[in-house]
Amino acid sequence: MAQLAGQPILILPEGTQRYVGRDAQRMNILAARIVAETIRTTLGPKGMDKMLVDSLGDIVITNDGATILDEMDIQHPAAKMMVEVAKTQDKEAGDGTTTAVVIAGELLRKAEELLDQNIHPSIIIKGYTLAAQKAQEILENIAKEVKPDDEEILLKAAMTSITGKAAEEEREYLAKLAVEAVKLVAEKEDGKYKVDIDNIKLEKKEGGSVRDTQLIRGVVIDKEVVHPGMPKRVEKAKIALINDALEVKETETDAEIRITSPEQLQAFLEQEERMLREMVEKIKEVGANVVFVQKGIDDLAQHYLAKYGIMAVRRVKKSDMEKLAKATGAKIVTNIRDLTPEDLGYAELVEERKVAGESMIFVEGCQNPKAVTILIRGGTEHVVDEVERALEDAIKVVKDILEDGKILAGGGAPEIELAIRLDEYAKEVGGKEQLAIEAFAEALKVIPRTLAENAGLDPIETLVKVIAAHKEKGPTIGVDVYEGEPADMLERGVIEPLRVKKQAIKSASEAAIMILRIDDVIAASKLEKEKEKEGEKGGGSEDFSSDLD
Repeated sequence: MAQLAGQPILILPEGTQRYVGRDAQRMNILAARIVAETIRTTLGPKGMDKMLVDSLGDIVITNDGATILDEMDIQHPAAKMMVEVAKTQDKEAGDGTTTAVVIAGELLRKAEELLDQNIHPSIIIKGYTLAAQKAQEILENIAKEVKPDDEEILLKAAMTSITGKAAEEEREYLAKLAVEAVKLVAEKEDGKYKVDIDNIKLEKKEGGSVRDTQLIRGVVIDKEVVHPGMPKRVEKAKIALINDALEVKETETDAEIRITSPEQLQAFLEQEERMLREMVEKIKEVGANVVFVQKGIDDLAQHYLAKYGIMAVRRVKKSDMEKLAKATGAKIVTNIRDLTPEDLGYAELVEERKVAGESMIFVEGCQNPKAVTILIRGGTEHVVDEVERALEDAIKVVKDILEDGKILAGGGAPEIELAIRLDEYAKEVGGKEQLAIEAFAEALKVIPRTLAENAGLDPIETLVKVIAAHKEKGPTIGVDVYEGEPADMLERGVIEPLRVKKQAIKSASEAAIMILRIDDVIAASKLEKEKEKEGEKGGGSEDFSSDLD
């Protein structure tokens, strides 16, 4: 607002909030740091879990950084950027979401100290950019190449990613399932592996224990056989996948048929019956004994299918149809008339089984399946959900190593190595940027420090010990949170894919730089409707923003 001859000039609408310069930076940094602080306690094998209750009263109990931030209803714009960091990390690498957010928060904390010393944000940004690029190079150098099909390494990496989650007791068993599933769906192209994770279906059913989780070399579908007269179990199944309805088709145009005599009506009904019988006979003729239909199946068609002893399932999801095609080798046919024996897939066994009181169809024993299912079991809904998240992470980690063939030690070892080497690099660069690179190096130590803190160890003492041992014995020395001593992480089987660390540092530094660039926040006033909503809610989300304003 400016004044001209005593007349105020309004540029922004009434109720707009504006923070400028240091205020804007301080507010954004604080918001981002609060988010990082919130999930910092979940890091590592001794990390704690969070319980999140949404407005409907649904509860999520998890240790997974991306899930926690996704479930939190975050309002502050800078805090939302931290959520983006976790989401990117989850999409690109699959694991290391908490690491990425914690590093971003610490980079901002260090940047704030530099800002307090009157160092311009653009100098900090330049230093951080140089440090992030150098960090990528260092990681490439210290990574160890492994044969992608080295099962032991893959198992250790999968177990590392599951450790610290609720499913930890059965980590060996779950890691085996994850490795086997990924190896089954992996495809080799020009000597390199490619893995499409969508081909691994995770089907959840409460009941039993985590140990009852099983890998099915085929597909499990949450449907039941449509007709009680059909067989519930078919061995050596020949499977037809039909993308059409087994029903009498209605015309696209509006048409009216006028029937004047009972004979005509009879002929009309007979024709309908004949059409349905022809469809079913066509299926029988090509030799199919199991049919999966994406749309509906008419009652009469069900009757004929049951009469011929053909097992049928209707309204199967499109994604499940595609997985069935990949698993059994069948082709999805749109028109039944075009069905040929070559379009049929094969499975040793198709069976309807009761799981936790509900019927499910198991398609098992496929030859060289390119789609598999992991049926997840557990005592309660929350356990099943957490096992699913643990398996998702483990599967992605195994995929990363299969595709890249490069690993790093875990337990904070790469971060300590980066901190030591970036300190040396800072001296080469010199100038004010040196301060920013040193701050970046110092910020990375937050990971080993947090690992120690979450395990109830003295963070400073542990860090000093580990850094000394690291300088003496090499880049694989990290924090052993069980013993509270420095240890060689590769020997302890704590292994992470290179991709996870590279992406974590990339995402964290980019987010920190983006937040540091902002020197002016102009927030429009909320619409009346939203204000009313918040009033009704009783300011549920206000608590979070009150710390920041």
